[in-house]
Amino acid sequence: MRLRRSERQHGQHRQHGQTSEDGYGYDATAAVELRGVRRAYGRGGSTVHALRGIDLSLPRGSFTAVMGPSGSGKSTFLQCAAGLDLPTGGSVRLGGTEITAMDENELTELRRSRLGFVFQAFNLLPSLTVEQNVLLPMRLAGGRSAHEGRARAAELLARVGLEGMGGRRPAELSGGQQQRVAIARALVTRPDVVFADEPTGALDTTTAAEVLGLLRDAVDSLRATVVMVTHDPAAAAHADQVLFLADGLIADRLPRSSAAAVAARMTALAAPARAYTGAAA
Repeated sequence: MRLRRSERQHGQHRQHGQTSEDGYGYDATAAVELRGVRRAYGRGGSTVHALRGIDLSLPRGSFTAVMGPSGSGKSTFLQCAAGLDLPTGGSVRLGGTEITAMDENELTELRRSRLGFVFQAFNLLPSLTVEQNVLLPMRLAGGRSAHEGRARAAELLARVGLEGMGGRRPAELSGGQQQRVAIARALVTRPDVVFADEPTGALDTTTAAEVLGLLRDAVDSLRATVVMVTHDPAAAAHADQVLFLADGLIADRLPRSSAAAVAARMTALAAPARAYTGAAA
């Protein structure tokens, strides 16, 4: 059942430690908060439980990597946390705002103004210049002057190492440069959270490290909040913590660690599944 706008607005002002009508306690200071989030696809015996009850609170100004074996629920987690998919049960809050009762128009407005996205495929519009691509979320969200927008775009392009390249088209840039543009675009509205889905998957090792350094700098210098899904332990090593999903649940977590430590934890997590597969074969 969807809540009326007044009920949603009332819920947005609950203070730290209070409990909502559905029984979940919330932390109003969190950038991302999931409580009892479940997501199932299909019906009856063919039902797939992608998420089985995720409880998570991520502070503002943090960098979290999400890892797990294939089919663990990583992509579903990101989609539900970012308001791209609706959970079957539970609640999601972004920047203190309850989003699971929003309609599609409200979610679209939220994504435009308060969320940033970085994808593996860059998703830049080839007909637009670099500057226009960066400014697109700001223009869709509205409320800022053209001068302010251009100044913000120039500031971010300089920060990601593309100063003076705002007039170029995406096709004139390397893959790494295009991902830098995507990061600038994700940050342009000063979003509550930046969601990154395999942001280095299409890049070579050196370029990937540079892009990850930019995400790390966005957290450390701009106080951005980054949630990144990745399969790469080297990428996860840039995060403040790594969450490991398995069978739709948070199976483990690791504070900021080396790539070797992250890889070892992933290997240990995947071992039971391999052992079960071998026994059944």
